[in-house]
This record gives sequence, structure tokens and C-alpha cells, in this order.
Amino acid sequence: MLTELIVNFSYPGVFLVLLATGLGLPIPEELPVVIAAMMSRWEVMHWWGALLSCLGGALAGDMLLYGVGRHFGRRILEWPTARRILTPEREARVMEAYHRHGLKFVIMARLVMGLRAATFLTAGLVRVPFVRFLLVDVAAVLLSVSLVFGLAYAIADSVAVALARVHELQLWIGGAVLLVAAGWLVVLWRRRRRG
Repeated sequence: MLTELIVNFSYPGVFLVLLATGLGLPIPEELPVVIAAMMSRWEVMHWWGALLSCLGGALAGDMLLYGVGRHFGRRILEWPTARRILTPEREARVMEAYHRHGLKFVIMARLVMGLRAATFLTAGLVRVPFVRFLLVDVAAVLLSVSLVFGLAYAIADSVAVALARVHELQLWIGGAVLLVAAGWLVVLWRRRRRG
């Protein structure tokens, strides 16, 4: 479904999927980035458009969470959806990490699925100055998304070959399973005839 959305809607699809992952959709943010990079490598999309869609979608999700946290403040913790993202335990850990590491924590959080949403929502809750948050998050997005995109772009052809080999291997395994099953049925049939 994810690949279909990206293929059918191309650049807006990449942007929307990344926006949704930033808002807590339970899929790794790296997955749509990798798909976009591979599609770029195979010339289904232009690499610069795909990369910009990835960067924009990731950044938009972060900014939206920050904005929601800043606008609603602690009232947002009364919402069941927000409380699932920012449980009391996670809130305490994120707050402590902000106090210990400051905005460096934003860069660290970009690399950990499940921690991103809580981190950016908390940044708004504790009223981290917007410009500082934006600058640090832009740097983190540029680093993390560009790195994943670049790696996926570089190995896309190897992945395609590996996937073809996996398909080939599945056929061999399937054939072997059928042969073993057929042999077992022959043995059972012979035992029944004797007995």
C-alpha cells in the first residue's frame, strides 16, 4: 500500500507518507525515503524532486508536531492519541534528555523511530524557541534524510538484483518442499497398501 501510494502520487505521495510518519504513523520514516531513492535510481522519479519531497515531508511532520505541542500546551496530553505518543514515562525521559542535552537531543531523536514524535511534541510543549528548533531540525533532517536517500540510491541496483535472487531462491525452496511432500505422500501410500 505504501509503495502504491508513492508510485501513484509520486512526489506528493512521498511528502504525505513522510508527513504521516512524522505524526506517528507506525512505519519507519526511512522506508518511504528508501522507496523514493530507489524509484529515482530507476528513473521513475527525478532524484532532486524525490529528495526535496522527502526533506519537505519529514520537516513538515516535525514542524506540525512542534506547532501542536506549542499551541495546545499541556492540554494536548488529555487527548488519547497524544497520550499514546507521549506516555508519562516517555515524557519524563524526553524532558530529562532535553535538560541534559538541549537541542542536540533533536538531532539524536531523528535517528530513533518512536522517539521522534514524542520529542518534537515535547519541544513545543516546553516552548523551545521556534527559530532555534527550526534551525536544528533542518540540520538534522538534511543530515539523516539525505544520508538514507543517498545510501538507498547508491545500492538500489544491488537491491533489485538481491530481490530477484530471493525470488529465484523462493522458487527453488518451493520446488524442494513439493518434492519432499510428494516423497512423503508416496511413502504413506506404500505403507497403506502394505497394511
